[in-house]
Amino acid sequence: MNTNKIDGTKEILLVEDSPDDAEIVKEALKGTKMKYNLNVPLDGLEALEFLHKKGKYANAPRPDLIILDLNLPKKDGWEVLSEIKTDNKLKRIPVIVLTTSQDEQHILKAYNLHANCYIVKPFNLPEIVEVAKVIEDWISIIKLPPE
Repeated sequence: MNTNKIDGTKEILLVEDSPDDAEIVKEALKGTKMKYNLNVPLDGLEALEFLHKKGKYANAPRPDLIILDLNLPKKDGWEVLSEIKTDNKLKRIPVIVLTTSQDEQHILKAYNLHANCYIVKPFNLPEIVEVAKVIEDWISIIKLPPE
């Protein structure tokens, strides 16, 4: 976690290929009191380039939190989650899976791949605002080891 920030700003990586869903999450986060920077890669491959600081992401900040959709082009969310959680430099970054699937096998698989949380996407703004407030509360109290 980037604990060196004096103002407590959180770096959030939202991996979401749907512009509409990304916009809803952005709006919901605006309803929190949390200070944050939000980066939104549109596919799994781009997310991994961001995390590994490759190409145009050479100066990308290390996220304090990753919000990950599972249904992504190029590399799906399962592959992204697996790569994050098996990489010694990335595995301690909390990953919240935010997806439409309520399938118990998907939930089990996400936790088996070491997701920190699994949230089924709400379908309206008031519900997603509540989810954002829970995320805000959670990220403000958790303690993580240094990078």
